[in-house]
Amino acid sequence: MFFPRQLNQRGVHGNDLNLMLMVTSCAIGGTLQYGYNLAIMNAPTIFIQNFVNETFRERWDVQLKNYQVTLVWTCIVSIYSLGGLAGALIAGPMSITFGRKKTMLLNNIFLMLSSLLALTSRAAKSFEMIIISRVLVGINAGISMNVQPMYFGESAPKHLRGAASLSSAIFTAFGVVLGQVVGLREILGSEPCWQYLLASNAIPGLIQLLTLPWFPESPRYLLIDRGDKEACINALRRLRGCEVQRSELDEILQEQAEAKGLRPSRPWELFADRNVRWQVISIITLSSAMQLCGNDSIYFYAYYVFKESGISPDMIQYITICTGTCEFTACIICNLLIERQGRKILLMGGYVLMTVWAIVFTIALCFEHKVEWMPYLSMACIFTYILSFGMGPAGVTGVLPTEIFSQTARPAAYMIAGSMMWINLFIMGMIFPFLVSELGEFCFVPFAAVCFLSALYVGLVLPETKGKTLSAIANEFHKLNYRGQDNYFLFLGPIFIKSL
Repeated sequence: MFFPRQLNQRGVHGNDLNLMLMVTSCAIGGTLQYGYNLAIMNAPTIFIQNFVNETFRERWDVQLKNYQVTLVWTCIVSIYSLGGLAGALIAGPMSITFGRKKTMLLNNIFLMLSSLLALTSRAAKSFEMIIISRVLVGINAGISMNVQPMYFGESAPKHLRGAASLSSAIFTAFGVVLGQVVGLREILGSEPCWQYLLASNAIPGLIQLLTLPWFPESPRYLLIDRGDKEACINALRRLRGCEVQRSELDEILQEQAEAKGLRPSRPWELFADRNVRWQVISIITLSSAMQLCGNDSIYFYAYYVFKESGISPDMIQYITICTGTCEFTACIICNLLIERQGRKILLMGGYVLMTVWAIVFTIALCFEHKVEWMPYLSMACIFTYILSFGMGPAGVTGVLPTEIFSQTARPAAYMIAGSMMWINLFIMGMIFPFLVSELGEFCFVPFAAVCFLSALYVGLVLPETKGKTLSAIANEFHKLNYRGQDNYFLFLGPIFIKSL
């Protein structure tokens, strides 16, 4: 049964302002936290290491050696990834039970507890509180990175689905820039203020808590998961700023009919389901590649390269902000292009360019002490590498699970994708120092190989999803999942029918 007065049959898109405001409200306390909490850990490194040393000396009268302090610091930094993994694993069940919007709001519990622990850790003289704080803020980021793209993809109309989901990457990059700016010595990156820096992530969370309740739940969740058609139409009307298009509601109703009688899938069930075999392979491959491509590692090399280029150590903190701004700008450009160029070309093009720049960067590192201008080429490679990452992999990867999985499989798919992202982030943090020590200037060769293989996979396997309904995308993957079998059935079908 339809609601004729509430449906717009003329295809008017209406005003997308409400959708933009919802995206902003959610992302400020969502994926922005991921980038922000990565960036703010750079400035207070020495101060927190000294704090750890002082704590040990006051408690047990023990002076830690340098490698012991480094070990504790590595634990503080890396535990964020394990918290993120835990968040990714609980994001799916939470989004099914509470809904997308309410999950994002409840997620702030982890954030506020984390901020409180970080703020009071110095007064309590407890570095353990910082470790627990990092676990909790990792859980917050893990939930946001999974639920937010799902919420956006399910709330946006088809012609804006990619751009809305890609905004998660824009706010992640903006979080990096914001963290770099707030971490300047002139703001909160000084010795007396490092605990306030670690606790400053509560401010974006508070903004989300005050604004997100005014926006509706995901329309697809309301209709397909909750079976509330009237609430779905009301949510669509509020998000679109106009009467609901019949075609849009028909598409959601079709997906509801296909999901009727099905319960939400569990991650291990997706691995055993041939209907989604290549979808699962795709999100595992591309979520892993996003962390193994070396983009985060190139930030590690940035300080060394800038120093070799003759930039004074005092100025490097300001130049580093340019790297974050570079990725932020690239994500905005990607957002403008994704609905025109499509997902496939941006993803494949990004990895191809990253392959090229990784090779050029390796050559520049090999000749930096032999050719005078090579350090400047290395510096250019850092920016072009980050630009290429932001133009494709950074944004498009997070869009895919929303578009290539049905409503019942989507939360489990995001659990798998999020788990792969956080596991590989942790692995990268652990092995990159050894890659640098063992391979030296050739440490980016493995990243070039990852980028090349990823581009090859996208070009040969991944179908384009731009502008297609979820049913049409499912048909594209059906051809991959049952390649050769449809023709086999067409050949044997008449024989089987004749035998009957």
